[in-house]
Amino acid sequence: MPENTPPLETTRPPANHPIYSHRLDDGRVQCDLCPRHCKLREGQRGFCFVRACQGGQIVSTTYGRSSGYCVDPIEKKPLNHFLPGTPVLSFGTAGCNLGCKFCQNWDLSTSQQMDVLADQASPERIAEAAHQLGCRSVALTYNDPVIFIEYAVDVAQACHERGIQVVAVTAGEICEEPRADFFQHIDATNIDLKAFDEAFYRRLCGLPLQPVLDSLVYLKQETSVWFEITTLVIPGHNDTDDQMDRMTRWVVDRLGPDVPLHFTAFHPAYRMREVPATPPHTLQRARQIAQENGVRYAYTGNLHDKRSQSTYCHQCGQMLIGRDGYTLSDWNLTDQGTCSTCGMRCAGVFSGPPGTWGARRMPVRLGA
Repeated sequence: MPENTPPLETTRPPANHPIYSHRLDDGRVQCDLCPRHCKLREGQRGFCFVRACQGGQIVSTTYGRSSGYCVDPIEKKPLNHFLPGTPVLSFGTAGCNLGCKFCQNWDLSTSQQMDVLADQASPERIAEAAHQLGCRSVALTYNDPVIFIEYAVDVAQACHERGIQVVAVTAGEICEEPRADFFQHIDATNIDLKAFDEAFYRRLCGLPLQPVLDSLVYLKQETSVWFEITTLVIPGHNDTDDQMDRMTRWVVDRLGPDVPLHFTAFHPAYRMREVPATPPHTLQRARQIAQENGVRYAYTGNLHDKRSQSTYCHQCGQMLIGRDGYTLSDWNLTDQGTCSTCGMRCAGVFSGPPGTWGARRMPVRLGA
């Protein structure tokens, strides 16, 4: 439901961005950014909380503000085939356009308090900080960057001017026009494919599945963005062999065998604290089904298992990238990203030797 009367302490983006909204016959304004299509009257906020109706249009109210900045390993996004071993400067804002009952970042995604946005920085300051910190990329993460698209685009442009790449971690719930505007500035993304079941999405996320599938097909067919897919496997909800079989067959058929899939363990959180954590054997089974259906790069996450988190050559079976958690333990790729044993190319974005950042997590402050 829309919220009334946004606090005065809000920050709007520059005026050079598209307006993703239109006025309805009854005087309300419809947001055209995501499939939720919130219909708001003047002064109301949408479901995501950070977009509001002001001056007869829908605007972002948190431009330039963040819940915090942190240097992470790129593998934490998770991205296993994009500049492995390198550090990424990560940040997010608050709010979300989804209402996932199992959200693992619920303190940010459900926040309706501006005080969680404790830091702030211009796009240029973020790009400068990433350069100073030795980060090869900046990640739009923690909450979904779709809802702060104006800030995300400006950050991406500032980063690209310094030769820094941009990563987006998103659920892919975005409408067609803003989707094109958003992804033209993104170098790599991890898409949350939360299940392969419409009823699951409607019941537990509050939005439909199809826009996510559309985003994935768009990325494959219309862009050069490197993308990987993550599914949080929740016992009793999206963990059946049938669902994993249908999902992975769809991925291979529509996206190809080279798209990496990450099956990650659920931990009780938010409104699903009564659901048990995902057993390791469930993740192993999902990975096995994916491999049997032709997925070349299938991984498990949120548990310790070097074998299922390492990358193997799909031709000769050589371990190409060994991983111990977020730390690289083996490297058998050439600088061109090919197997050092048989010469087969490994799908991904590789640039010379691997990074050595490891599993470190380093919070930083960028505000004045």
